[in-house]
Amino acid sequence: MKCVITDHVVLSRSLDGPIAAHIHAFAASRVALGYATYSIRREIRLAAGFSRWLKQRGIVLRRVDTTQVSQYLRDRRRQKRPGAGDAAALRHLLEFLRREGVTRPEPTPSRRWTPAERAAHAYVQYLREVRALAGATITNYAPFIQQFLRDRFGHGPVRLRGLTARDVVRFVQRHAPRLHLRRAKLLTNALRSFLRYARYHGGVTRDLAAAVPAVANWSMPSIPRAITDDQVRQLLASIDRRTAMGRRDYAIVLLLARLGLRANEVARLELEDLQWEAGQLSVQGKWGHRTVLPLPADVGAAIAAYVRHGRPPCPSRRVFLRSRAPIHGFLGQCAIGSIIRHRLHRAGIAAPTTGAHQFRHALATRMLRHGASLTEIGEILRHRSPQTTMVYAKVDLPALRTLALPWPGGAR
Repeated sequence: MKCVITDHVVLSRSLDGPIAAHIHAFAASRVALGYATYSIRREIRLAAGFSRWLKQRGIVLRRVDTTQVSQYLRDRRRQKRPGAGDAAALRHLLEFLRREGVTRPEPTPSRRWTPAERAAHAYVQYLREVRALAGATITNYAPFIQQFLRDRFGHGPVRLRGLTARDVVRFVQRHAPRLHLRRAKLLTNALRSFLRYARYHGGVTRDLAAAVPAVANWSMPSIPRAITDDQVRQLLASIDRRTAMGRRDYAIVLLLARLGLRANEVARLELEDLQWEAGQLSVQGKWGHRTVLPLPADVGAAIAAYVRHGRPPCPSRRVFLRSRAPIHGFLGQCAIGSIIRHRLHRAGIAAPTTGAHQFRHALATRMLRHGASLTEIGEILRHRSPQTTMVYAKVDLPALRTLALPWPGGAR
């Protein structure tokens, strides 16, 4: 007797076993995530076979975990040639059943945290919940702080009151010389941040943050590398907007080039952030701050074209979605960077870098050359500190020369 699962998946025999009641919902979830029909068909057949196997062995659904999945795959290999995606397909099924709450949750690791790890975790929670720092900043800071606490306290209790300036200087002197300049500066920034946290939350009475040595480095060593206006036009012209992926990538490049958004800001955009009637865009920037920006007509038209004629059906509220299954919003800035690298390579453009941040530098450079002040540039780019914007004062040297005072007594 045939069993219809979806319009394109029909099994030659009826469903049986403890998972049978959940297979239709599992199939629907795979369709919603955008998986191809052949992938769904294979996963459903494996799920049906696994369900019959569980019934034969008298295993109830609540007891199903990775142990039973491994045993089933071993038994199945004795009868059929295994497929490359069999293990992954059953892993997806098990994850679905856990989300539905019908089988036991994934066991958590039993390893106990060391005191240094617990102290570092408390600091990370402070950065995330109180300071609302960007995830990338927290990811960069946390390993340095855990290493600092481990070096100072080993596996013993962490007593922050016992920290001294000598501990701080010794740690920087030992580790900074081994790192690239940028990583060394991240280390010292992380250490200052943690020591300020320790002063107010850990009972430290002295300002140990002032004891962190500065990494030798001129504050503005180089001009920011920016893609040129001609290269931006060439890149946009190279994108085929007749395809869904092309419409998506075209809108992403326009957001980067015209509004100077950060890659993470583009990835996190949600449909509710688009204020169509007001012609505005709400952006969640660093530290959780929200800014409302004007939405240029060409950028709005590009986003609308993707949302109406390219964006796959998906419960996610993110504006930009993956083009391949599983269909969901981008997880972070790396996805945007990957799109830019791919598009630059396909267009044969030798840009200064392959990342997304160069569009932000290009916008600042363009504004400066059209007479915008550094204050105006800082407002558009949403810099918290004027020092961040000061680097662009080096960009337009010809314009700066016009501000030079004449030589006393005339030219020589």
